[in-house]
Amino acid sequence: MQPSPEQSPHHAYPDHWEADVVLRDGGTARIRPITTNDAQRLVSFYEQVSDESKYYRFFAPYPRLSDKDVHRFTHHDYVDRVGLAVTVGGEFIATVRYDRIDERGRPASAPADEAEVAFLVQDAHQGRGVASALLEHIAAVARERGIRRFAAEVLPANNKMIKVFRDAGYTQQRSFEDGSVHLTLDLEPTAESLAVQRGREQRAEARSVQRLLAPGSVAVIGTGRTPGGVGRTVLRNLLGAGFTGRAYAVNRAFAADQRTIDGVPAHRSIGEIDEPVDLAVVAVPADRVPEAVADCGEHGVQGLVVLSAGYAEWGAEGRERQRELVRQARSYGMRIIGPNAFGVINNAEAVRLNASLAPEPPAPGRIGLFTQSGAIGIALLSGLYRRGAGLSTFISAGNRADISGNDFLQYWYEDPDTDVALLYLESLGNPRKFTRLARRTAAVKPVVVVKGARHSGSTPPGHAVPVSRIPDATVSALMRQAGVIRVDTVTEMVDAGLLLADQPLPAGPRVAILGNSESLGLLTYDACLAEGLRPRPPLDLTTAATPQDFRDALAEALADDGCDSVVVTAIPWVGEDGQAEPGDGEVLATALHAAAAAGPAKPVAVVHVEIGGLAEALAVATSTVAQQRPSTQPSSAAPPSRAGAEARTGPAPAHTTSAADPGTATAATGAEGKAGAEGKAGTDVREGAGSGPGSGPRTRAGRIPAYPAAERAVRALAEAVRYAQWRRQAAVPGKVPEFLDDTIDEQGAAGLIDALLGPDPDPRGRPLAHEEAGELLGRYGITVRPTLPAPDPEAAVAAAARLGYPVALKTTAPHLRHRADLGGVRLDLANESALRRAYGELTALLGKPTELRPVVQAMAPRGVDTVVRATIDPAAGAVLSFGLAGAPSELLGDTAHRLVPATDRDAAELIRSIRAAPVLFGWRGAAPVDTAALEELLLRVSRLVDDHPEIVSIALEPVVVSPQGLTVLGASVRLSPPPARTDLGPRRLPNY
Repeated sequence: MQPSPEQSPHHAYPDHWEADVVLRDGGTARIRPITTNDAQRLVSFYEQVSDESKYYRFFAPYPRLSDKDVHRFTHHDYVDRVGLAVTVGGEFIATVRYDRIDERGRPASAPADEAEVAFLVQDAHQGRGVASALLEHIAAVARERGIRRFAAEVLPANNKMIKVFRDAGYTQQRSFEDGSVHLTLDLEPTAESLAVQRGREQRAEARSVQRLLAPGSVAVIGTGRTPGGVGRTVLRNLLGAGFTGRAYAVNRAFAADQRTIDGVPAHRSIGEIDEPVDLAVVAVPADRVPEAVADCGEHGVQGLVVLSAGYAEWGAEGRERQRELVRQARSYGMRIIGPNAFGVINNAEAVRLNASLAPEPPAPGRIGLFTQSGAIGIALLSGLYRRGAGLSTFISAGNRADISGNDFLQYWYEDPDTDVALLYLESLGNPRKFTRLARRTAAVKPVVVVKGARHSGSTPPGHAVPVSRIPDATVSALMRQAGVIRVDTVTEMVDAGLLLADQPLPAGPRVAILGNSESLGLLTYDACLAEGLRPRPPLDLTTAATPQDFRDALAEALADDGCDSVVVTAIPWVGEDGQAEPGDGEVLATALHAAAAAGPAKPVAVVHVEIGGLAEALAVATSTVAQQRPSTQPSSAAPPSRAGAEARTGPAPAHTTSAADPGTATAATGAEGKAGAEGKAGTDVREGAGSGPGSGPRTRAGRIPAYPAAERAVRALAEAVRYAQWRRQAAVPGKVPEFLDDTIDEQGAAGLIDALLGPDPDPRGRPLAHEEAGELLGRYGITVRPTLPAPDPEAAVAAAARLGYPVALKTTAPHLRHRADLGGVRLDLANESALRRAYGELTALLGKPTELRPVVQAMAPRGVDTVVRATIDPAAGAVLSFGLAGAPSELLGDTAHRLVPATDRDAAELIRSIRAAPVLFGWRGAAPVDTAALEELLLRVSRLVDDHPEIVSIALEPVVVSPQGLTVLGASVRLSPPPARTDLGPRRLPNY
């Protein structure tokens, strides 16, 4: 909302302060600056506030606002006086205001850095987290305007407001003066305030998804009067699933006297329904959707699933229609799945919701599935259905204009009915947030992702996302850093999902292979080696093996402490007459089930060739023995569990099995952390795909995944092994060594950056000269070996005399930089004659000195040439990269990546994860290099980039790592005005 011309001309309306937020109950609201046009809204809002709330705000009876009050509360300069309002349906439900004050509490202007703050929330909306969201936003506004502290006077009886301040996580002081509580809040974000903010974000967004997946009533808008059509199909599927709530059919074309259709009440509008409607499925043409949304919003519908097409996938006009749809829905406090969605499914027994077009509804299970493509969703549902897998929830989000995969990660994180999260993504709307949420979710349950549109360089139609410059290989590396299981195809996703949903995580890479086919066993053995596993020699049971032989061999393998998982290979039995014996599949499945149920909990996978009925029989849950998955390492403290449609808090018990003694069950008690704190360590010890937050002990399904090819089974098992290893490591997070603080001058670097950028920096940024880059890096303890220009042979000789022989002569022309293979570098020049000769050869071969820009540099100790880089991607954030220097590494793409800030563990993994890593550790008898010094350098670069967002790129090339220490021979740094960090600001919904 733009201000009227009466608004202060000195400061433009700050439209970047406008934000949509999700409140504690899952509803949405809009936060925006108050303008002079809001006088009537303010008066109307104040009239709906109780006398008690008015008293708490003004410390005296204050029944109505005077004209002077209204003018004061609607006229702001957006610097020293700022007011924000929370609106739903265009009307105020809460306000907050700050006034800058001096040390005596009088009105002031900058450089005064304190402000008095006051809130007022309509009574009907108290308890929804409105004030907490407002505090985040007004604090961000204040910091932007140079205010560092808030002062507030609160009556002692106003416990709700005191709690808002107390729980915010900011550093604060409290005193009692003149009958009121005086609070002072330091607005600098802290680790606790960020944890509180993210904890609130998780609960609110999870609740907003829960309202869509567990409604008490559903209306299908656009239900056809005759069988067929999208709306009628959804209604049929809703009823066929046995939805436990109330269903309604809505179509404005229904006859006035029509009362039912397909046995459910029929209405011409939502307004005609006498009872509240929680969820509306919209299946009308795009031009009629705004009317349907308004009808829903005006009658209290909580959320929408929009199946209608004709939005951003249709071009610019459709994209604007989509944005208007989101704005309209959010103005009423509703969230949207879609448009162009395929629907949603929730198989929870208490809900049984199928509001989708799925032709084959999935059975109940422990897998959560999110897809941005309806076609891929159909394929995945079909594949899971054929293989006997069940789903807890299914969401096809279409254009995902509002609710996205990030929201469902928030929901699945604490959903006790979901053990594995599968996501098919064609775009990442907020990669930084996705990585953060995926890391947290992966700490308690597997997250498997297929990323479509990886190499096209274009965004799928209907998806508006930030532009990313990093290649797909980097995206994959960053996902794996976050614990995400990244696979290439939807078939691999199903393969991995089946194993992770029904089998415990392996304790290590050791694999036992047994079966009745030597050839199939060898194929499996080779596949294990190719995936980095440690297979034992296959055990050939021969083609004469009976199901009992399989059972005995599997039981023995599971009991062997030398193996962590088992792959069973099987081909049909052939009788003496050369004919395959019937019924073998079910008999073999029974034998394998019996062995797996009786033995220690280790993952089992079956590779079979043309054994009829085996896969189906293995997919049947046969065991009813309560058994929890085995524990191999602790995870972070679990969040509250949820039952049905309501959230509850409190510790949940978990039962684990020790990896050292798989047959011994031990109980552990969960510890609930401080409200709002995210990811704090607890005492809950959990493991396996089914040990999600709050899940506690549950019945083990007894399903064994079957695969038609050895490579598919082994690839799924290898992903489980790598994920289990990540879980074990994530249980004890890495850290940034404190010794770095003694050698880092953060303030000096900040001052230098400000001076280099200048008062009016170029938004395109600027590269630093060699000396400038060296000075900046030196502030963080990174020494760059100096170089001296050599525009002619005499200057080269003088430079060498100054630096000391032996020296190197290098060109610095852009097309020759770091290209030793083109002859632009001459090394180990021991004296003046050698230097002059090299200078002549260089210029004769490559061009004039003015073109080559030669420099002289003292030789470094011999070692391995490496490259360290850090870049800021607008979508993914800061990325730290490492590889060996030279053309071969570049051609092979042998570079490792980690997100910044990097921990000591990240740095150690970074240098060990490239394929050429053996070169650093004494390959072919060479001396190992100083990897500790290399890890320290990586941590220093990470810290520098993390501390100073103005640094958009750093390249240290080459970094020569010797057996003792390292030498940075070249450095380039680029500065730019800092980009906005939306992941660190107050909570807000994205606007696509």
